[in-house]
Amino acid sequence: MTVIVSRGEEVWQTRAACRGPHAVVFFPPSRPERKEERVSRERAAKEICRPCPVLQDCLEYAIRIREMNGIWGGLNETERKQIIDRGISGPHAAAASA
Repeated sequence: MTVIVSRGEEVWQTRAACRGPHAVVFFPPSRPERKEERVSRERAAKEICRPCPVLQDCLEYAIRIREMNGIWGGLNETERKQIIDRGISGPHAAAASA
């Protein structure tokens, strides 16, 4: 099987569970969002992440590039910042966030 990767796209991203029309739940809308809406949207995104075969790759990528927005690797911005602040990355990052 040949995988064609778009410029700027990591190979693992082609296998991510978040690809497709439901990807909209991973990022905040362009309009103001109420807390209940954010919590619901993030919960839906995290449910998609849970069985993802590239969850760890995604989280490591988001931490490495200091991604400031959205759900990456099953974590929101605040959760990723806590990992960064603790200086944890690599295979132990997901376990540390649990």
